[in-house]
Amino acid sequence: MSDAFKLANSYLHLRPDDSAEILSGGQEFWARDIHRPELRTGRLMGAVDQQDDWSHWERHPSGDEILTLLSGAMTLVLEEPAGERRVDLAPGDTLVVPRGVWHRGIVRAPGRLLFITPGAATDHRPV
Repeated sequence: MSDAFKLANSYLHLRPDDSAEILSGGQEFWARDIHRPELRTGRLMGAVDQQDDWSHWERHPSGDEILTLLSGAMTLVLEEPAGERRVDLAPGDTLVVPRGVWHRGIVRAPGRLLFITPGAATDHRPV
């Protein structure tokens, strides 16, 4: 059994065998741990502050991403075949971003976003 922890400075690797590993978060995580091969399977769960609009588009070719707004207000922009679709999120709202759909966030009021994303590669491109 683990001790309580905060997603503010940690992530969870939800493994394919239904176990969960607590990982140290912060900038160190993105610089180092994301390149660990075991993270290419399962899902990664975390919560991040949303202060500014995203400076990039992203997509997840290996699976759907689940986004839940914990606080604040934001708009998720999804690039779909019929054109851009905007989805406004208020605290408690959840959006499933389908596999391979380019998306980005526009912050209307600073807050916190919970994500559950495929562990395999994420593609990025500038806004």
